[in-house]
Amino acid sequence: MSGVHDGHRKRLRSRFEEHGLDGFNDVNVLELLLFYVLPRGDTNELAHRLLEEFGSLDNVFEASLGDLMKVKGVGRETAAFMRLIPEVCRRYLTRRCEGIVINNSIAAGRYIVPMFMFEKSEKCLVVCLDNVGKVIGCRKISSGTPGVSPVDVRQLLEYVISQQSVSVIIAHNHMSASAAPSREDEITTAKIKDLLSAISVKLVDHIVVAGREYVSMYDSGFLCV
Repeated sequence: MSGVHDGHRKRLRSRFEEHGLDGFNDVNVLELLLFYVLPRGDTNELAHRLLEEFGSLDNVFEASLGDLMKVKGVGRETAAFMRLIPEVCRRYLTRRCEGIVINNSIAAGRYIVPMFMFEKSEKCLVVCLDNVGKVIGCRKISSGTPGVSPVDVRQLLEYVISQQSVSVIIAHNHMSASAAPSREDEITTAKIKDLLSAISVKLVDHIVVAGREYVSMYDSGFLCV
């Protein structure tokens, strides 16, 4: 039986090496990934169980360590490996954009949206810019449960000052399907704008993200700079 599994692994790896993931379904993708954490045996059955449990490949990657380990055949090492994948993807996408110039909401969205990939709770980021709008730093300044992500004002100001920022962009995510700013978002934006103005730093935008969608509060008229 091990020979059958070994042959299947070899064929799947060869397909990937020659054509990438073209022609792979979600089961094949999970199988291939599981090869690297489960060096022996049949990973096809486990791939099917994961997809049946979570419904899609995206949901498998978004699942928590604990939920993954509830699936028969998934140990801590396998669960940690699955959690590592979205984290690496997020870092790769954000690092590709380091040093870019953000001079409009499209550029801001392109830089910011990947930072919220696979998030299971709300978080708020500050993106620091120099005098030409080049990104000089980015840091999380708050995180919380869905609907609650209070901004750590002290951490925000300390980081902005440490980066010698000329201007900044604030960004946070909604766990709902809508990126439309809430009344609370408007109040928080006004508060942050005043705080930054007191140290001669301009708040140029507040980007609200929901999945792959985003709203610029500047473009929407909620923020006057």
